[in-house]
Amino acid sequence: MEWIALVGAGLCEVLGVIALRRVTLNRTLGSYLFLAIALGSSFLLLTLSMTKISMGTAYAIWTGMGTAGSTLLGMFAFGEPKEGRRLVFIGLILVSAIGLKMLT
Repeated sequence: MEWIALVGAGLCEVLGVIALRRVTLNRTLGSYLFLAIALGSSFLLLTLSMTKISMGTAYAIWTGMGTAGSTLLGMFAFGEPKEGRRLVFIGLILVSAIGLKMLT
């Protein structure tokens, strides 16, 4: 259950990045509510996941999911450069998260 909460926290983190972009383009109450709900949900789920997962592992996986997800989203949905080097470094983030999971 804690790992599901952690994955959910990472997905909400990516939604938070989408919300940040939306706020920069359209400063409406709906945009700010979307941002607050996405990031609030992310922190809540991260907190729930840390009941059984160590803080260091949970935080590293959460930030890794947010970083990798936001980068991939930018590349494929918002037209950011699709360089091979970016994919290599995303792969390193994923390998590091898997390594941390194997140690716990």
